Amino acid sequence: MASRRVGSSIKVTCFSFVVIGLVSLICGGYSYKPVVLLHGVLTGATSMELIADRITELHPGTKVYNIERFGGWSSLEPMWHQVQEIGNDIANISASHPDGIHLIGYSQGGLISRVILQNFLNHTVHNFISLSSPQGGQYGAAFLHLFFPGLVRDTAFELFYSRVGQHTAVGNYWNDPKHQQLFYNYSIFLPYVNNAIMSDRSVQFKEGLLKLKNMVLIGGPDDQVITPWQSSHFGYFDLNETVIDFESQDIYKKDLLGLKTLDKSGRLHVITVPGVDHFMWHLNVSIVDDYLLKFLD
Repeated sequence: MASRRVGSSIKVTCFSFVVIGLVSLICGGYSYKPVVLLHGVLTGATSMELIADRITELHPGTKVYNIERFGGWSSLEPMWHQVQEIGNDIANISASHPDGIHLIGYSQGGLISRVILQNFLNHTVHNFISLSSPQGGQYGAAFLHLFFPGLVRDTAFELFYSRVGQHTAVGNYWNDPKHQQLFYNYSIFLPYVNNAIMSDRSVQFKEGLLKLKNMVLIGGPDDQVITPWQSSHFGYFDLNETVIDFESQDIYKKDLLGLKTLDKSGRLHVITVPGVDHFMWHLNVSIVDDYLLKFLD
């Protein structure tokens, strides 16, 4: 009898170890990839804490890197400088996670994030989420007056399309539809990273995005800051300030950045969410639950 009880105990113990091993194997095989968050202009890492907290609450065990660099007024430093410095941080994070990470950028942070992917080809980013970011540029008074209250939208080009103006982040992606020649002549950032002006890095700029498993572009008609709001989807104004959707833009039709390739392979996700003000995208739990989490496997 005693030997039988001992045998049963051994069997139960062995069975328990097998179950624990299987659970560990399953959880390990399907663990969540680390997520990197990048804040918007004039804010900092604290502004992204709701997203970070919600991710770790619903995806337990997720490692979240909330980038602090260039918070507050330092977010107005030139875009290329921010891309290089923050890009080095993300490159180090990527190197620590060769199995892949996800990247979420809000507002200006989404544009910086996208260009980092184009500049650091060794990145291991699987899914990139651009949350209400001026991917096609910016041409709006509401946005402009956050930094330059006395500047008039229609004459802002006089500042931004100059050597002085190009020392500001805003000037680097200010895209005045009525002064396109000046935009191409003076802007040292947006026309190059969008391959509107071809350079010796144009192939690299495209390859960096084609490495992605998914590119997710989120924006909405009630944003009130990103102007036009379709810029969050790479849409933009024509000369008459009529919005041309991204699919009718050269950037898509000529596949300058690989958007068409991503789209045709099911890796481009263009999401429109009405009823969200620009300053609420990163402070809205439902945005995280309904639109972000499914891309954070």
